[in-house]
Parts: sequence; C-alpha cells; structure tokens
Amino acid sequence: MATKKINIKPANGKLGILTPGMGAVATTFISGVLAARKELALPIGSLTQMGTIRLGKRTEPRNPIIKDFVPLADLDDIVFGGWDVFSDNVYEAAIQANVLDRTLVEALRPELEQIAPMKAVFDKAYVRNLDGTHIKTGDTKMELAEQLMEDIRRFRETNNCDRLVMVWCASTEAFSEPTGAHQNLEDFEEGLRNNDPHIAPSMIYAYAALKMGVPFANGAPNLTCDIPAIVELAHQMQVPIGGKDFKTGQTLMKTIVAPGLHARALGVRGWFSSNILGNRDGAVLDAPENFKTKEVSKGHVLDGIFNPELQPDLYGDIYHKIRINYYPPHGDNKESWDNIDIFGWLGYPMQIKINFLCRDSILAAPIVLDLALLLDFAQRAGLRGIQEWLAFYFKAPQTAPGLPPQHDIFKQLSKLENTLRYLMGEDLITHLGMDYYEELEKEYAALLQADA
Repeated sequence: MATKKINIKPANGKLGILTPGMGAVATTFISGVLAARKELALPIGSLTQMGTIRLGKRTEPRNPIIKDFVPLADLDDIVFGGWDVFSDNVYEAAIQANVLDRTLVEALRPELEQIAPMKAVFDKAYVRNLDGTHIKTGDTKMELAEQLMEDIRRFRETNNCDRLVMVWCASTEAFSEPTGAHQNLEDFEEGLRNNDPHIAPSMIYAYAALKMGVPFANGAPNLTCDIPAIVELAHQMQVPIGGKDFKTGQTLMKTIVAPGLHARALGVRGWFSSNILGNRDGAVLDAPENFKTKEVSKGHVLDGIFNPELQPDLYGDIYHKIRINYYPPHGDNKESWDNIDIFGWLGYPMQIKINFLCRDSILAAPIVLDLALLLDFAQRAGLRGIQEWLAFYFKAPQTAPGLPPQHDIFKQLSKLENTLRYLMGEDLITHLGMDYYEELEKEYAALLQADA
C-alpha cells in the first residue's frame, strides 16, 4: 500500500548555496557543478545526479535517477556564494588548492572569478593554525551574527534567489563540549550578546542561517548545530538541519567494510587507522585540539556498527587507534592505511590491510551538492529540525536526543531511499520479498489441483 504523498512545493527559481569556507572543498564543489553544466565532466559521486532508486516491486522496470524522481533544484538554477578568511576569488582559491586539473580550472575561469568570498567570522582560538586576514569585526558575537544575516539578505536580493541553503565547508574547529550557553535559545542569544567564549564561529553561522530561514548542514566535526539551542531555533523557524562531518575517505571505507564483518559475525580485535594529508585541513588538524574534534567524530563509527555490548565475544575488546598526520607534499591527496585484526571460526586470527589513496575534496564535493539539494527539498516538503535520513553523508550523524546514530552505510542508504519514497507517495521497500514466493506457491498449488 502506497504511503500518502506529501505536499511538496516546486523547485521554482534560483537556489543559492552558501558555504562558510571557500577553500579546497568548496572550490572543487563549485567547479564541479559548473563543469557538469557545461558538459565538461560528469557529477560522479553525487547520489542525486547519478544514483538510481528502485520503485515498486522487483518485477517492475522502475529505476529512475533520483533527480528525475524527486523535484530537486536543477544544476542550472544554482547560484554560489560564501565566506572565507582569505580574500581570494574562487578561481584563485582553486588554483591555490591544487585539487583540479589546471586545464579544467582555466576553462571555468570567467565564472569562477566572478565568485568572491564575503568576510568571514573568525576566532583564532578555534583554529590556531590559520591566520585569517579577510574577517569581520564587531563588538559582540551577536553583532557578527547580524552581519552574517545582512550578508545573506544581500546575497538573496543581488542574485534574485528564491531559496537558500548553507553548508559548512570550513576548517575543523578546536574540540568543545556543550556548556550552559548551548542548552536553550534564550541563553545562547545572551551568550552571543556577552561574547561567551564557548560559542564558536560555526555556531554563529548556524544561528544566522536559521534566523534567516536557511537550512544548515555541518560538514565538519565541530559542535555546531548539534546543540539544544540550535535545534530549538530550527524548530522555531521551521527549518531543517543536519550534521556532522562529511563521510569521505577512511571513514567511508570503515562504514563499508565493518558492516560486512558484522554481517558474517566475524570478530575484530583491533583496527589501526593512519592518515597523511597536506591541504589546509591537514594543517589545521596538526593542532592537537583540532585533531581531537576529528578523532571523536571518527572514533564512534565502529561502536555504532559493531555494538560491542550486544556481542562482547566478538567486539567487546576492540583496540581502535586513529592517527592523522600533516604531510604537505601530498596536498589534497589523502592517503590512509588501515590494519584490521579479525578472527573467525574457533578464534583463528586473520588480517585485512587497506591502503586508500583518495582525494579528499573530490569525495567531499558531491556530498556538498547532495546535502544542499536534499535540504532544500526537505524545506519544501515541510520537514524541520534534525534530518537523520541524511546520515548517509556524515561521519557522526545528528539524531534526536537519546537516539543512537546508525553508522552502517547500507542501512543509511535504505533509510534515505525510503524517506524519498515516503515523501513522494511510493511504497516503502523492506526487501522481504515473501510475496513473490507466496504467489509462486499459489501457482504450484493450482497446477497440482489441476493435475489431480
């Protein structure tokens, strides 16, 4: 039986995608969308643009591309903007990031040069390995938030945007934990007015976005929209939010491999993970307080998949170690090594080695696109607050209070697809499949009765 179709507003007009941070990830994302528009390349890695979704029974030939099934904004209707602590336009920043082939960047130069960052909200206490020069000033953090809101208002008017979405693409902030200023909106706003040191720049962006009715996604492991005050504001303004930390390289591999080991009830004694990368993110993570933020985000993934308290004989004593090392010669080309010590039948030991030579921003860029398009879709569908169905894209998915996150990427994908089916009035798919065989049994029974 099909679910009730939700009333979804059409994706008419322009969609502005705003990115706090216009470095390697944002410039790769923007360049990729422009290249796809010009048919210079395909948006590979984008589930919305390249992925299919099954509708109905397996016997029905209905497997459309997601963008042809769900009313998403068209790539031609996207307008780009954002903020950065450096004043380089997107062309200059893309050259500096050195992620994309120079020939491609030059082919896009006229469009990229037209996109310049607005001055950023910056606090060196949260990113001590960066020296921001293109930054806002104000007497209070509330004043900085108001400046961001004015930026959003001006961008919307200047670019004639019908809708906006904000996706955090800036650096990882220093580790922080919730304090009194984060517990409710009233105290948070008082903290903004009093320059509470526990309110990070990313929280100011999230606050400004939501106050302007703009959906917000957090692509870094910062404590940002996953605080009660911001969740309260999201519901008050009826705006969707999601986070946190784009699921790209090594963690992507973990959420693919670990569910397979768990499915076969194979035990795991240890999982050692090491990374080297040399981009701006690597420089930021070279500071211990910033690395801790990333370590916590990455560290909970295995617990969420293996659930050691349920199967202590298999996963109760996993030694999980994570290392990230700044190595400038690699630039944006991250290299990760995983050594996994597993055991099987009768406790006999085995090992798995994974060497993933990935490109961090190449894996992150399509996530930015999908999150922007799907959050805009969620807004038009009347969804508000935490969007756990977007956990597929995050290392540390945001959930309702007290609800453990789901880290298995295959279960996350099923949840995402079923949410789209539900919103579009299609049958949910459980993969039970008993109905096919029940029908077959009926056919055989009829044949036997006829023969008799």
